[in-house]
Amino acid sequence: MKQNKFWAAVGAALAVLAPGMAVVGIPSAHAQTYSVLYAFKGMHDGASPNAGLIRDKNGNLYGMTAQGGRCRFCGVVFELNAQGRKRVLYKFTGGVDGGFPQASLVRDHASNLYGTTTGGGAYDDGVVFKVDTTGAETVLYTFTGGADGSDPFAGLVRDSAGNMYGTAAFGGAHDAGVVFELKSNGNYKPLHSFTGGAGGATPYGGVVRDSAGNLYGTTTYGGAHPTCGVVFKLDATGTYSVLHNFTCGADGGNPFAVLVRDSAGNLYGTTSYNGTFGNGVVFKLDTAGAYTVLHSFDGTDGSHPEELVRDLAGNLYGTTGSGGAYDKGVVFKIAP
Repeated sequence: MKQNKFWAAVGAALAVLAPGMAVVGIPSAHAQTYSVLYAFKGMHDGASPNAGLIRDKNGNLYGMTAQGGRCRFCGVVFELNAQGRKRVLYKFTGGVDGGFPQASLVRDHASNLYGTTTGGGAYDDGVVFKVDTTGAETVLYTFTGGADGSDPFAGLVRDSAGNMYGTAAFGGAHDAGVVFELKSNGNYKPLHSFTGGAGGATPYGGVVRDSAGNLYGTTTYGGAHPTCGVVFKLDATGTYSVLHNFTCGADGGNPFAVLVRDSAGNLYGTTSYNGTFGNGVVFKLDTAGAYTVLHSFDGTDGSHPEELVRDLAGNLYGTTGSGGAYDKGVVFKIAP
């Protein structure tokens, strides 16, 4: 089943992890208010929300769960309104409509939601879908597992014309993944097929797009150091270039999350592993190609960082999958 491919990928990444470090207690911050807005019950309302949320101007939140709904590995699309009431907008069946989503949603001006699933579809290789404001789902594209790719683990980025861009972690000409475009008219096109060698392999993270139409992303594997990954650019003409080769040393290795781009064109991201202490890093790649490690996690301050968000003042925020005072992960901030 498709979910086995996901856990196999997680296991492959864990295999490169250095032995864990002892966890040391960290003083708690004061004057902070934390509240649970909704606790998932399991099957029908969904389970395992693996990705982040998006928010509309009214304060409503939208997201997906990887499991629950109509079956264990089906998943749901949900809304949590500003008053804290949750409703399931759509339940995947795991069939031709898709199943086992792993990514965040995107939303258009008409409040329609768009996303990907790693499983389901006619070939069980995932789909791109739309859920409208009535809760009706439309499959916009079904991956075949061939040259078009398979297993889109990441979410989509949408341009002003309604075209969408993303990555599929597997498939393609070399079974190392693709970057794709899905036009607003429904036409699908692989923009780049990863070679699995020096050009990178397995793009679990999605892409970010600048105003000129250039796309930026990471691969988890491949590059000059084949188990470490790369940061790449795919320009508007289709020319592909590697901007940084991870070494699995102090600079980190195995990026899984999508990049963040600031208004000056600098890129920020995380690697899940390696760094000075073996627990991953937060990095910056500037427009001149200079790579800087902003923080290397030592375990006590978190371990295995995930996706970042950035505010207008330049602060970066994120979470780690483990580490911290209780070895259960942290929420962190990195100031400019």
